[in-house]
Amino acid sequence: MSKPRIAITMGDAAGVGPEIVMKALAHRVVYEDCCPFVVGDAVRLAEAGHIAGMGLALRIIADAGEARFEPGTVDCLDLKLLPPGLPFGMISAAAGHAAHEYVRVATELALAGKIEGLVTAPLNKEALQAGGHDFLGHTELLAALTHTPEVSMMLTGPGLRVILVTSHMGLIAAVAAIEPGLVERTIARGREVLLKAGITRARIAVCGINPHAGENGMFGEGEEESKIVPAIAATQARGWDVHGPLPADTLFYRARRGDFDMVVAMYHDQGLGPVKVLGLELGVNITVGLPVIRTSVDHGTAFDIAGTGKADERSLLCAIDAAIALAPRTGA
Repeated sequence: MSKPRIAITMGDAAGVGPEIVMKALAHRVVYEDCCPFVVGDAVRLAEAGHIAGMGLALRIIADAGEARFEPGTVDCLDLKLLPPGLPFGMISAAAGHAAHEYVRVATELALAGKIEGLVTAPLNKEALQAGGHDFLGHTELLAALTHTPEVSMMLTGPGLRVILVTSHMGLIAAVAAIEPGLVERTIARGREVLLKAGITRARIAVCGINPHAGENGMFGEGEEESKIVPAIAATQARGWDVHGPLPADTLFYRARRGDFDMVVAMYHDQGLGPVKVLGLELGVNITVGLPVIRTSVDHGTAFDIAGTGKADERSLLCAIDAAIALAPRTGA
């Protein structure tokens, strides 16, 4: 079975992306299970590698097919988009535009069948928009680039998998957006990921919206009954092992204990808080529903430590592992 080809985008060059990419690719074990290369700017990668003391060589390539995937040498599809002397730790329109282009090029490679997986280092939303790209983050950007009408954000941490019904929107707007069809489609997308991961009898638990999942109408305006219960009934009718709506305050504990394989959270902070408290350094973000495999770190650009050599690459290593697990084995 061949190893999947994985493109790693460098992320916002003013953040920790270049550093964690170089640190991750210094782990020779990465090359045992995949064929990785970077889409980014070679000068910035070299600078970050020097700051982090990695001692890695860089090979500039003009096409994904030129990559050699040799441990100790980082193959870089060099887009040469950054101005010289770009400072670390500051919002930059140039870095925001470059981060967009790294993702665009890597996505085109995936759609063309030249890679089997895409792993993204973090971008900065403010810089992205300053660079002329009106997206709230990777999830929305990738949906637009692949012309996918609806995707879901899925987060994984130690012993916990969470998929979001709504993601980057305010709480009032999120509650308004939740409806049975969206909940049912989110459950289905999450279940498909579990099946690809070899979990054939997926146990899925669905959060309520209100405290205590509404407590039989005592809290809220009946949102659980109108927005969530029909979706759960529909998936149960398919023979799926789906439970809920359940109170979120205890559900994540039960899932972490092993009662469920995945939690369906209704809105951003309901789902991300429990994953991140388990450790940002081990979290992975997966965009579910795309025609390409995409995973990412579960942290931001960390401008406060960018350029210092202190960034932790473990979340990126976990993201690479997740991409390998999900990717089809048709690569070189």
